[in-house]
Amino acid sequence: MIRKTLIAVLLLASLLSVTAGAQTSAPAAASSADLRFVVYLTRHGVRSPTSKSDQYNKYSSAPWPVWPVPPGYLTPHGFELMRLFGAYDRTLFAKDGLFKRSGCDDARSVTFYADSDQRTQESGKALAAGLFPDCGLQVHSLTEGTADLLFHPTAAGVDPVDAALAYSAISGRIGGSPQNLTEAYRPQIVALDKILATCGASGSAQSRSSLLEIPAVLSSGKGDHAAELKGPINTSATFSENILLEYTEGLPAKDVAWGCIDGTSLRSLINLHTAASDFAQRTPAIGRMQASNLLDRIQRAMQQAATGKPDSAAIARATDHALFLVGHDTNLLNIAGLLNLSWIADGRRDDTAPGSAFVFELWQDRVSHAYFVRTWLMVQTLEQMRESTPLTLENPPVRIPLFLPGCSEKDFSCPLESFSRTLANAIVSRSVRH
Repeated sequence: MIRKTLIAVLLLASLLSVTAGAQTSAPAAASSADLRFVVYLTRHGVRSPTSKSDQYNKYSSAPWPVWPVPPGYLTPHGFELMRLFGAYDRTLFAKDGLFKRSGCDDARSVTFYADSDQRTQESGKALAAGLFPDCGLQVHSLTEGTADLLFHPTAAGVDPVDAALAYSAISGRIGGSPQNLTEAYRPQIVALDKILATCGASGSAQSRSSLLEIPAVLSSGKGDHAAELKGPINTSATFSENILLEYTEGLPAKDVAWGCIDGTSLRSLINLHTAASDFAQRTPAIGRMQASNLLDRIQRAMQQAATGKPDSAAIARATDHALFLVGHDTNLLNIAGLLNLSWIADGRRDDTAPGSAFVFELWQDRVSHAYFVRTWLMVQTLEQMRESTPLTLENPPVRIPLFLPGCSEKDFSCPLESFSRTLANAIVSRSVRH
């Protein structure tokens, strides 16, 4: 009875109606154009929660589950999901003529670059193994634990953070008080707090703190954060994502939110994470600080592929057919906020679940020889991740077009000149370092 009531509360609290299932909704590529190059920016795969369970247990009546890997590490299940995604990418790009359907020849024309964390390096290896099995494709990265200026420019010291600007940019979106966020999302926070208080509890349930007891605070950031929001909404965001990780890891139903959440209610619950990420990562001023360096590399790689002129700052080689960048949800969210990209996929608004990717495709018209760009979001459904579903053209992941304001035309194509200009206008030059 408790489980049914909680699911009903979550559904009522949802910000949107959701429908699950794979989606492929987009205009077909022009039959008179050829795919020349791809920049594939992906989040790592399914990982364990980033902190030890002891830090979470004080908010729940029952202990959180134990994971098979250290905090923040890619799991073996997560590795397999990224390998499956890579195998699908090979099939998709082979259909569009970018790669051969099999063999290792094309591996020589692909560059992989990952952030230095274990979860990003291993995700890159998994994607590479799916794309080019047994080809020995190297995934480049800095030494584990090193702040990479491409994925963590603030922590790497690329540009001194304007903490006051970051603080004001977020403050201006929340009415000057972080408590306003708590009130705006109080029904969803209350629903999650009820799950933490009642699900999995026994007669000897441990004492706990309520989410609503956490002070709501906005402060100047440090390390990898230009500004930092703390409080009920942000702690709720962490817990909702942890529950999503339990579900996509394929844990038994009894261990997913202690048996109180299924796929439908999870899609509602994850709105708490989306909301917190919106303010903390998608605020444009934050995006300029965090995403300018990455967008500069993407723009340079696309121009290099079109002109054939080597650019040492492009990461990819002039002869490459694809550049795979493996980072974090923050990288995707920073870019989305800076370029004003939005989407609904697998019943979730602007969510960047494990394995989510922005795919920038460079096409060339056979008649005019002009180049244009199409931008896509790709992500496995929650059930595909949970069940380790093989991905095929008949049973694909979600793949939907993204409309780039100021650039995209009615068929979602964007002339390369307009694409480069749009990115150049978004980039802050002082935040770029090669």
